[in-house]
Amino acid sequence: MKTCAALLALVPSLAAAQFALHDGDRVVFYGDSITDQRLYTFYTEAFVRTRFPKLKVSFVHSGWGGDRVTGGGGGDVDTRLTRDVFAYHPTVVTSMLAMNDAGYRPFDQGLFNTFSKGYQHIVDRLKAEAPGVRITLIIPSPYDDVTRPPNFEGGYNSVLLKYGDYLKDLASRSGGSTADLNSPVVSMLEKAKSLNPDLAQKLIQDRVHPGDAGHLTMAEALLRAWNAPSLVSSVEINGDKVGALDGAKVTGLASGTGGLSWTETESALPFPLDLGNPGIKLVIDSSDFITALNQETLKVTGITGKYNLIIDGKPVQAFSADELSAGVNLATLNTPMKAQAFRVTALVREREEAHNQMWRTYMTGWGFGNEKAAARQKSDVMKSLDRYAEALEAEVIRAAQPVPHKYQLVPVAG
Repeated sequence: MKTCAALLALVPSLAAAQFALHDGDRVVFYGDSITDQRLYTFYTEAFVRTRFPKLKVSFVHSGWGGDRVTGGGGGDVDTRLTRDVFAYHPTVVTSMLAMNDAGYRPFDQGLFNTFSKGYQHIVDRLKAEAPGVRITLIIPSPYDDVTRPPNFEGGYNSVLLKYGDYLKDLASRSGGSTADLNSPVVSMLEKAKSLNPDLAQKLIQDRVHPGDAGHLTMAEALLRAWNAPSLVSSVEINGDKVGALDGAKVTGLASGTGGLSWTETESALPFPLDLGNPGIKLVIDSSDFITALNQETLKVTGITGKYNLIIDGKPVQAFSADELSAGVNLATLNTPMKAQAFRVTALVREREEAHNQMWRTYMTGWGFGNEKAAARQKSDVMKSLDRYAEALEAEVIRAAQPVPHKYQLVPVAG
């Protein structure tokens, strides 16, 4: 058996430098019920945690159902901004409003004037009270006029797009940026409708609030606006030699009649997708999510035949030499790396739920806890939930750190 003791350091990538978020950032997601679903925001946070495991960034999810630029059930807009944004000292704020502001009717100039004036007020307050904050104004996700006929000529989504045009202008004038969460979802719905019309209708069941699967496309759009990298890692093995590496290191490469084996440590985790979920599978088949955000490539040349890929002693899949030579995307397979990523995202969700419980049930609760003794107990509960969320955040970071994995390519008999 021939052994190659190659040790190649993790390749420093420009991705972290180009990505919009940096060490020390605190991101606040602000918006209405679509943000309050905590789905595109969850996917965005989960991506950052798995793709940049050493990046020290924190996230706050501050959406409130029914919100407009003037506020809503959580209080008027200034109450909302003070309590739900500025209290967290954000360095980055995303804002998605308009779905309720436009009134679910044909374009109304009066409603638009209220929207434009109100959004200008939001941006002005953000710039005044959070100096240096980086603002991403979100062109809102669509009203589904794709899988069902519009309710009026032109459809409600055409109205939302006019509001989106205003947001582009506002961002340009105020030094912010925009993320288009409308057009990519429309494109995805059109493709999904061609593939599976019945299931496509369920992606935005009520035409307003996307389900889990639809929010994947929204998260992709936000992440791409932030220059998120497509690459998890790229590893090339050329027979008994280590080839080009990006975002990974390889040690102990050994070749022989028993195939190939090596130890690999990647600097990031794949984004975990449940491709057994029909809705998620349809969205993935109807979009470029995998190509744009989830490339964990293994390429092996200089071999012939067919091989079982085994990682940490667990069979993954059998591949022909031609498939391996062309390159396979491990991010789409059930690997130990994907299992680790699912663990990270579960912790992200638990941390997010702890914060949401503290915020929505205790901090913003009315009609109880006003007597002194009850108020003290309420404060203690809030502090405990905050400490729990902080502990979970630390656990998220620990769970996302790279670990080495033992790879084997074992020839398939016959």
